[in-house]
Amino acid sequence: MRLLLHFARTYPARSLLTLLALLLAGLLDGLGLSSLLTMLVSMSGDADGAGLPLPARQVRQFLAGLGISPQLGPLLALMVLAMAGKAALRLAANAQVGYTVARVATDIRLGLLRAVLGSRWEYYLRTPIGRLSNAISGESNRAAGAYFDAAQMMAVLVQGLVYAVLALLVSWQATLAALLLGGLLMSGMGGLVRRARQAGTRQSQLTARLVTYLTDVLQSVKPLKAMGREDLADGILARQTRQIDKALRKQVIAKETLPAVQEPLLAALAAGGLYLAMAHLGLSLASVMVVIFLLARLLGYFTKVQREYQRMVSAEGGFWMLHDAIVDAQAAAEPPTGSAVPSLTRSVELRDVRFAYGEQPVLDGINLVIPAGHFTTLIGPSGAGKTTLVDVVIGLLQPQSGQVLIDGRPLPELDRQTWRRMIGYVPQDTLLLHDSVLVNVTLGDPALGRDDAERALRQAGAWDFVATLEQGLDTPVGERGGKLSGGQRQRIAIARALVHQPALLILDEPTSALDAAAEVAVRDTLRDLKGRYTLLAITHRPALLDVSDHVFHIVKGTLHRASEPVS
Repeated sequence: MRLLLHFARTYPARSLLTLLALLLAGLLDGLGLSSLLTMLVSMSGDADGAGLPLPARQVRQFLAGLGISPQLGPLLALMVLAMAGKAALRLAANAQVGYTVARVATDIRLGLLRAVLGSRWEYYLRTPIGRLSNAISGESNRAAGAYFDAAQMMAVLVQGLVYAVLALLVSWQATLAALLLGGLLMSGMGGLVRRARQAGTRQSQLTARLVTYLTDVLQSVKPLKAMGREDLADGILARQTRQIDKALRKQVIAKETLPAVQEPLLAALAAGGLYLAMAHLGLSLASVMVVIFLLARLLGYFTKVQREYQRMVSAEGGFWMLHDAIVDAQAAAEPPTGSAVPSLTRSVELRDVRFAYGEQPVLDGINLVIPAGHFTTLIGPSGAGKTTLVDVVIGLLQPQSGQVLIDGRPLPELDRQTWRRMIGYVPQDTLLLHDSVLVNVTLGDPALGRDDAERALRQAGAWDFVATLEQGLDTPVGERGGKLSGGQRQRIAIARALVHQPALLILDEPTSALDAAAEVAVRDTLRDLKGRYTLLAITHRPALLDVSDHVFHIVKGTLHRASEPVS
């Protein structure tokens, strides 16, 4: 019931409206049923109603108080009106459930997405992308399905309670006996429900693992195929798929075993209730007829409640996995920052900055001044701390000691989001969307138009080749930009970084994957940008060193000037 309580607290208004509609529908169902019983018994010859069970007598008295004769016509009309009212209320309840199911899926997706986007950079380093993709795309639907199953269970439970009240009014002894035996039956079937819950949770875990691995494989499919090693990935994926199939089989077996076992046991319970009513309780024929009908319906609702509960617990594994992922991401949220508006007219400065991943030091007392309007380059071997230094400047990582100053103001005092929007970033791995050149440059920002994209492409030295493409700015670039050359992809990435006219342009190994001609072209582009932007580059290639104003060498987390300013 933990899931039901969680949904009730999260969506109190909709849950209350749904419950109220279900209760009213149940009452109307009871009224219609009592009318039907009154009509059947009256038709059997009991004109004065002495042999009617209590619910039917109360309906008869209610009609008499309204001046309505308990004859076939009025009883049929009351029954039809009650059934119509029940149908309308059930429709209203189901509409609320449908709206909430869609809301649950949306809220979970957005909640996870916002929590992830607001988390520290360290969270991204330790969390597989495939796990997040699976959670947002697949598990969110299962989580919403858990709410639907919970609502269906509540609907069946309310109907069952109405029938239980009517049955108690007819014969509390037979009803209590049936309820007790039904409760024991549900308890005995609890093992199947637990197996379904375990199988559902296992299925969620295995699916997340499969999608995570599949994402990694698809990102690396080219080298795998080039080396003829795709069979290795196929073997692992096949093994994980078989594990999911095994968990699904367990879930199906538990699900189908439950009704198969319930039906004969419930038939035995119904027969026992009938025997008790006729042989030992001395009920009238009319009451016996009512008891048989009510107990059969009541015990049927027992089975439906347990089946819906089993469906809910089978799906709730996905919900709690998503819930835990959101909590995990929220726990890794970036710390709050100040509200001062940053500017970059003088410099970015690092003072005695130290940073470590756990016990492993990466930056050891870095002191660096990056003058505004100049081109500063960092060189050094892999693992020396170049990228970590850049991440500290951006504010993705917070140093354990020391300060980052923007025009003399500590970075934590500044509005972090405003500072980052002043940065253009070109990563080492050029990641392009499977979309048009325009979307890849503007990232769909509605504030940026075609003129902005063209300006940025011209600054990046990319407009000449974009203008010759078949559809120009609207030309699709293919998966990860596969329809373009390496140099073309890199120039579009530079245009993307320039389109919002940043104050600081950061380039992480911008020429490492390019041939000599493309490297020279990118170098010339960056030289043209010098003076218009503050540039900070990471490289180990000599081409950029020739056009840099300041070059620094990082060795084992310490910084050394590698050259004097270029004249």
